[in-house]
Amino acid sequence: MCRKFHGAAFGTLVSVTDLNWLSGKDCLKEFTAPNGTTRTFCHICGSSLGFRSKGMPPEDIEVAISTFDSDIPVKVDAQIFTSSKANWCSLQADIPTFKNART
Repeated sequence: MCRKFHGAAFGTLVSVTDLNWLSGKDCLKEFTAPNGTTRTFCHICGSSLGFRSKGMPPEDIEVAISTFDSDIPVKVDAQIFTSSKANWCSLQADIPTFKNART
């Protein structure tokens, strides 16, 4: 699902609580899939902006870090759902991997 959502080999997301959108809030739309996950996107250009798993509190969101214009202080600390990775994608050996969700 992440590959389709991001149009890339994997999703790069950062967890945020109580996100304050500085601009464009009126352009945001959400889609809830049958499995309960909610995707936030721009209804003007279609850019994928965020993700919320079923059961996540509404104040929490996983934000697509590729949408930031400037550097942000995050570091990749896990590779999750590697059991469904694309066959052409290589994992980074120095970062912990999880076949499914982080445990």
